[in-house]
Amino acid sequence: MPKDVILTPDGFKRLEKDLETMRVDRRREVAERIKEAREFGDISENSEYDDAKNEQAMLEARIAQLEERLRDAQVIDKKKISKDSVQIGCAVHLKDEKTGKTQKFTIVGSAEANPAEMMLSNESPVGRALIGRKRNEVVSVPVPKGAARKLKITKIDVGL
Repeated sequence: MPKDVILTPDGFKRLEKDLETMRVDRRREVAERIKEAREFGDISENSEYDDAKNEQAMLEARIAQLEERLRDAQVIDKKKISKDSVQIGCAVHLKDEKTGKTQKFTIVGSAEANPAEMMLSNESPVGRALIGRKRNEVVSVPVPKGAARKLKITKIDVGL
């Protein structure tokens, strides 16, 4: 059974753009590589041809995967996001109870999670701990080494 694909409007647009780039530009590049590799002669012993065909197969699989994601996607409606509790689409301001350090994360679906951009998946340990919680609550998040981190929710905004 396929997993629900939850996307923000920006995430949906980004996937559409990626898909279009793959369909048009990348397909053309790979076709050109295959054409050039054929010109080297016998394709039965041509590693360039084999590499290009493998790249084409991986590209087509990725295109099919993106098409399925977009077809099955549930896009979050910005107007329906509440600031009362943490949910997908919220920007959450957290304060580490031990260090006093503050951070802001946007909770998104797993398809567009990117920790480097402070976009956490709702399925990540921190995301799971935050979903449904309210402002001023302290959540305990398990960490790989040592005791759990205690994080206080200081603010909830619409993050989209």
